[in-house]
Amino acid sequence: MKYCLTKQPISLAVSCALLLGAAAGSASAQIKPSDAGYLIDQRAVVVRSGFNLCWRAGSDPTPEQIQQCDPQPAPAPVAMVAEAPRPAPAVMAAVTPPPAPAPAPAPTRVTQRVTLDADALFDFDKATLRPAGRLALDEFLSSMKTITPETITAIGHADRFGSEAYNQRLSERRVQTVKSYLVSRSIDANRIRAEGKGESQPVTKPGECLGAKSAKVIACLQPDRRVEVEIVGTQIN
Repeated sequence: MKYCLTKQPISLAVSCALLLGAAAGSASAQIKPSDAGYLIDQRAVVVRSGFNLCWRAGSDPTPEQIQQCDPQPAPAPVAMVAEAPRPAPAVMAAVTPPPAPAPAPAPTRVTQRVTLDADALFDFDKATLRPAGRLALDEFLSSMKTITPETITAIGHADRFGSEAYNQRLSERRVQTVKSYLVSRSIDANRIRAEGKGESQPVTKPGECLGAKSAKVIACLQPDRRVEVEIVGTQIN
C-alpha cells in the first residue's frame, strides 16, 4: 500500500484502495454463518489450498462439507464366514443284549426201591449168597444204570422164629453180605448204608402164620425174611 501511495499517481492509489476494500468486502461476504465450517467461494464451492486441502472457517462443518472435504472411508465389507455345520448329536443305538442261554434243566431226583426175598438170597439160617441171590442183585444193578446213585440203603429183616438177639445178628450179617456184593460191582462203599432190623419190622399181620414152627408156618412167614434196598439219585437224561 505504501507503494501505491508513494510511487504511483494519486488516481492509482485511489484505485488500489478501492480494490483492496472490495477484496476485503468480498472475503468477508464469503464467510457466512450459514456456511460455517469450511471457506467457500462465490460458487458455493469449498476453497482448497495448493495441496488440495479445504480451508476451515470456524465452527463445525455441515455433513455435506464433511463428505466433500473429509469423506469417511467406507466400512470394510464384513466377510461372511460360513459357519461350519455342527455335527448332529450322537444317537446311542439301542443294543439288544444277546438272549440269555436257556437254563440247564434241573436234574431229576429219583428214588428206587426193591424188596428182595431173603430165601432167594440165602439158604435157611445162613448169610452166604446163593447163586440165585447174586443173579437177583445183578438184575437190580442193571435196573439202576440210568441213575447216578447218591445213597444206597440196605436193610435186613428176619422172621419171629429164634430169639430176638439172634434174629438181629442174622439180619445184620445178611445185609453186610449184600453190601459187600454191591461194592464188588463198583458201587462206592461210602454211598451204601447197611442196617439190620431183626424181627422188629414184620410185614405179616398179627394173627397170621399162627402155630408152632412148621414148614407151613415158615412158608407163611417168608415175607418177613427179606432185604430191602433203596437207591436215591439223579436221573441220567
